[in-house]
Amino acid sequence: MKVTDILRVKGNTLYTVGPDSPLAEAVQTMAKHDIGSLVVMEHGDLVGMLTFREVIAAIVDNGGAVGERRVRSVMDDAPLTCTPATDIDEVRRMMLGRHARYMPVLERRTLMGVISFYDVAKTVVDAQDFENRMLKAYIRDWPEEKNPQA
Repeated sequence: MKVTDILRVKGNTLYTVGPDSPLAEAVQTMAKHDIGSLVVMEHGDLVGMLTFREVIAAIVDNGGAVGERRVRSVMDDAPLTCTPATDIDEVRRMMLGRHARYMPVLERRTLMGVISFYDVAKTVVDAQDFENRMLKAYIRDWPEEKNPQA
C-alpha cells in the first residue's frame, strides 16, 4: 500500500501558512479547521511544518501566551516528507523514528497533501480488517473433502 492510497481517500484539502505570518493567526486557523498542523510555504516551496507540538512549546516558552511571535520562529524547518509512491510501512517507520505526527507529501517540489499518523494507522487497520474478512470467507467456503473410501 502506498501514500497515494491514503491521499485518494483523504481528499486534497490543504492548509498552509507563510513563515512570516503571526503565530496567533496560524493557531486560529488550526482551531477553526480542527487541524493539528499547517504546512509552511514560501514562494511556492515547503519551508517548514507547524504542528500543535511547536505551538505548545512556544506558548510555554512565552509564559503561557502566543505573543507576537512569527511562524518562522517556532516551525520545524526540516520536516519529514514522503512522496505519493512511498510505501506505508516505510512512512510508519519514518514517523515512529522521529515521533512525527504529520508528514507533507511532495511530488518533486509540489505539495500533494499531508498525512497524519492517524491516517497511516487507520489505513493499516483497514487493510488488516479486509484481509481478515477475506481469510474468514475463504475458510468458511473451504470445499469439503470427498471421502475416497466411501
